Amino acid sequence: MTPASMPLLGIALAIVSAAALAIGNLLQGRGVQDMLARNGRGSKPLGLVSSRVWLAGAVLLGVAILLQMGSLAFAPLMVVQPLGVTALVLTTVITAVIAKRMPSAAVIRAIVVCVIGVAAFVTIAALVSTQHAITDVQLIAVLVVLGCVLLATGIVLVAGRGRPVPAVLWVLLGGVYSAFVATLGKTVILRIQTALTGRDFSFDATNLLTIGCIVGIGVAGALSVYFVQRAHASNRPEVVVAGLTVVDPTVAVILGITILGEASTAPAWAMVGFVVAGGVAMAGVFALSRAERSPAEETV
Repeated sequence: MTPASMPLLGIALAIVSAAALAIGNLLQGRGVQDMLARNGRGSKPLGLVSSRVWLAGAVLLGVAILLQMGSLAFAPLMVVQPLGVTALVLTTVITAVIAKRMPSAAVIRAIVVCVIGVAAFVTIAALVSTQHAITDVQLIAVLVVLGCVLLATGIVLVAGRGRPVPAVLWVLLGGVYSAFVATLGKTVILRIQTALTGRDFSFDATNLLTIGCIVGIGVAGALSVYFVQRAHASNRPEVVVAGLTVVDPTVAVILGITILGEASTAPAWAMVGFVVAGGVAMAGVFALSRAERSPAEETV
């Protein structure tokens, strides 16, 4: 039995990863807010490393990433990645318990919309998704798309310099780059599994591409961490987690469908279902951002 033939184990690991993600983001959000309270908006990001709360959150996020990579070794990206929405529910519950107050009706509605959209997506994906060995062309395509996203991000940030930036933009960027970490991680896992199965350990162009993929993971991971910290400075934890658990899987699944071919055998109705479910989940993120945002948090 190969690792990829145990999707239930992959799903279990994904849910545990979501729990670590929820708690880790809550701790990091508290660390960022504590630093801003002490030093104001001029605080330097490196000052976060002196916060034990923030560091504890960073450790948990590291554990979440390892568990996520483990889940991708046992099940298709399209199945396990959307399960991160569990973190959104956990974050909302934990925040409510700590604050000793119920979330507003608008927040609850937005979270329900997110969960319904993601649940529908996972259900369809579980029925129609398949895994294939990653070819050189597919890997190059993922890296090219990452390069285009990096260029687009740079253009947007330079063009918007000196202007108010919508707080939700940092959430979206954090989720987008987190998606590339998962997608590139999945390609590395599949290529390693293929090499082990075929006992091919030669150092050739194929392996060089795998190394390039690992470099891409480092770049995307670093940017995701940076944008998530910016997001914590201007959004409530629930909104940040929504970005990582809805935007991330939406982008990752799009890459899984269009490049990795995980829906190559899916019927037309499934493709329509993916679009509708993904749109519902994204609508929930924007609704949650509006529901959680106070007038003072609209721009940073």
